[in-house]
Amino acid sequence: MIAFMRLLLMAAVVAVALPLPAQAQFEGLDLSGDQEEKPKPRTRRRRPRPRPTTPPPAATDTESKSEGEAADGLNLSVDTPAVSTPGGGMTFEALDVSATAEERQRMDIADALFKNEEYEKAAMAGEEIRQDPNLVALHQEAQYLIAKSLYRMGLYHSALGEFSAILAQGESGRFFRSSLEWLFFISRKTRNETVILDEIARYAHVEFPDKYRNEFRYLLARYHFVRGRALDDVGRQEEANESFSEVKRLALLIPRGDQFYARAKYLEGLSYFRDGAVQDNLDSDASQRAYLTAVEVMKEVVRLTRGDISEQEKGLRELAFMQLARTHYGHRQNRNAIFYYDRVERGGNQWLEAVFESSWASYRIGEYEQALGNLITLSSPFFRDEYFPESLILKAVIYYENCRYQEGVRIVSEFERIYAPVHDELGRLVSRDLPASEYYGILADVQKKNRQGVDRTDTDLILERILNLALTDNDLKLTNDSILELEEEMDAFGRRGDTFKYSNLTKRLLEGLKTQRTSLVEKAGIMAKGKLQREHAFLRQLLANGERIKFETTTKEKEFLEQQLVAGGQRQIVKQYRYSVAVDDDELYWPYAGEYWRDELGTYQYTLTKGCVDRDSGNRVSTASLSP
Repeated sequence: MIAFMRLLLMAAVVAVALPLPAQAQFEGLDLSGDQEEKPKPRTRRRRPRPRPTTPPPAATDTESKSEGEAADGLNLSVDTPAVSTPGGGMTFEALDVSATAEERQRMDIADALFKNEEYEKAAMAGEEIRQDPNLVALHQEAQYLIAKSLYRMGLYHSALGEFSAILAQGESGRFFRSSLEWLFFISRKTRNETVILDEIARYAHVEFPDKYRNEFRYLLARYHFVRGRALDDVGRQEEANESFSEVKRLALLIPRGDQFYARAKYLEGLSYFRDGAVQDNLDSDASQRAYLTAVEVMKEVVRLTRGDISEQEKGLRELAFMQLARTHYGHRQNRNAIFYYDRVERGGNQWLEAVFESSWASYRIGEYEQALGNLITLSSPFFRDEYFPESLILKAVIYYENCRYQEGVRIVSEFERIYAPVHDELGRLVSRDLPASEYYGILADVQKKNRQGVDRTDTDLILERILNLALTDNDLKLTNDSILELEEEMDAFGRRGDTFKYSNLTKRLLEGLKTQRTSLVEKAGIMAKGKLQREHAFLRQLLANGERIKFETTTKEKEFLEQQLVAGGQRQIVKQYRYSVAVDDDELYWPYAGEYWRDELGTYQYTLTKGCVDRDSGNRVSTASLSP
């Protein structure tokens, strides 16, 4: 090890001997501006030895330029000397006066390695300093260097652990504020920004620099929104009310025009929508006001996401349309709901859900042909892996209401054939008293089978769809993403050089990642079990609805037979409908013969050719509890 340190020292000395650029830089921050280089002044004053100043790599498109501008723990107090540099700029030598010159030299070597982009060596050198009990004065600086090196190596969760440890040492720490800034950089790199929400929330009282203040407010609003939903789920409504109030307060602090404004407004709109739902049975006036406010806020989100926008903003726009549609649907304003469902971009992440939910709104206003056309789209082979069991129940109800009783019963029987075994299998799963981690294991097995292309039974395929549906739950999906990301990072250590791979630092970091993964798996397992329980209850309700349809069909057929007897066999139950195949000028009528074309999906119109003799005679099945 002594030989290794000597080699590092020699490398540092060679690096120092290289000529400096005519501008001062610190972590990629150019302090000289774009001014033309000036001649160096003649002076007899002895200059301090400069450090190597190789700038870090340029920020990527998803990485804020200010990554290199983090304060890096610089102590700008009066006892930190400002030193002139050859380029005429100023840099601050953040020397720890309690460390001896020899001790400081070891830290300088580690810093030089970092600046020369030798991040593995820099991290290991920092770990040696951090583990040396004789270098306590440099421990925090060494840990800060380790954290930065891990970040530059793409080991973001490991870096988060190191920065979190620095923050836990308190606000008086020399690297507290700059470590807090690095949390924002990590949140932009990880798939799940919520991994740092808890950490950021601990420092809600800290005054952030202007350039991070609105991002901090948005992330803190996200934290309170997630917390509020979790509190609602366990029945702690008063505490949830406080969290949702905080969401709305923080959203109001972000100025219009800021990049986080639309996202914060969306959270605000969801919070008002939740308030309306909570107040429904308590105060109808307060509920109505909350819903109206939610609608106006969501309309504002739509206005903010027009034109040439990013993919993230497109996703936000779709979610706003979906929430507007659902709000109107919940108030039985079905045509308004259909209008907003139709605004969801075809082929987008929310499009299939919008097509399905729009079918219920069309059914409510008697537009059966449109509802059935939507269901044709959902049954296409392009979406065979999607999970819409309720579509068969809706189809059966529509046939029932058009006096097509036998066809309705056949559809219900098909539903029972497909989903009764799934219901039973789900029942067995949720009735077992398994640890939460094993429920996540079930989810992980499905994902593994997806990747390996393993053959499965029909019931397995449906269960797979349910578990895939579980991943559409945003909180569970994000948690699952974090677990997969942690596993990828753990595998990444194995692809590093042997010196780093088998170092004590790697062993320590891997233990930290395993602890993080265990915690996340427990959380994901609880959410996965809850999702399975909800889907089991949902299928039970759908099966009961199917039985209701069959019962009411039997009753209607009995009434018809009695009327036939009275009328001497002259009464008819169905007749041919009058219909037209005329379409708008920009459309083409093309008879459906079982084929599907991707560009036709979402445009199907089903034509009912026969149905009730008296279509307005009140043959509607009692479906108050059938529609969502």
